[in-house]
Amino acid sequence: MEKLPLFVLPMVLLPGEIQELRVFEPRYKQMLDDCLLDGKNFGLVRSDFLSQVNHWDGPMKYGCEAEILHHETKGSNHFLQIIGKRRFTISKAHEPALPPFNHPSMSKFAEEDGIYPDLETLLMEIPDHKNSSKLYISGDVEFIDPTEGMNASQQWELEEIVRTILRRVGLILKIDEETFTNWIQSSPIMDLIDEKPDAVFAVSGMLLGDLDIRQEILEAKDTEEVMILLHKELEKFSEEE
Repeated sequence: MEKLPLFVLPMVLLPGEIQELRVFEPRYKQMLDDCLLDGKNFGLVRSDFLSQVNHWDGPMKYGCEAEILHHETKGSNHFLQIIGKRRFTISKAHEPALPPFNHPSMSKFAEEDGIYPDLETLLMEIPDHKNSSKLYISGDVEFIDPTEGMNASQQWELEEIVRTILRRVGLILKIDEETFTNWIQSSPIMDLIDEKPDAVFAVSGMLLGDLDIRQEILEAKDTEEVMILLHKELEKFSEEE
């Protein structure tokens, strides 16, 4: 069991997938400072509007560890490039020291013109009885053992799924056969298909944008279950034609 800072967003990160994040809220600036100072990763978890953690949207049970590949500051914003690492489940969410700005107790900090109060000002508002000065949600997490990598048959199967989906995109864009063939050969997605455990997740991340199916893939117990989910998505493409 490990305690992990949680970035709770309407977003799903998959192992091996590279994503970009903009950090501008004080709570996540504090979290970023903590991670950079200690050289630690954080967890990215899809928000669950049906659960509340000190009046913030709580995290779903399954999430993905995020490693910072690049960090850049522009004005008051931080821009991150992250890569998904280990999957995990959350056994307990630890609440942040303060509720969101729309809570009655925080009314004097109501956001104006996209400007947030600074971190130091917010830290002074933490009640004395709070045991923590962290403004972000953290969780006790248990990391999931990596799935087995794809065998040769599964790699071929995934290549066919990718080709089929990209071909249908090509038809929509009215790409001719020669251009399509060159497009497929040069596509970085094909380079991701190998025997590594994260490969099927990384490819899924590049293919799929729907949050629900991405969450299902994140929670899949093994490679075969991910392949089944991808075939179901492929069937949806067929139904739409």
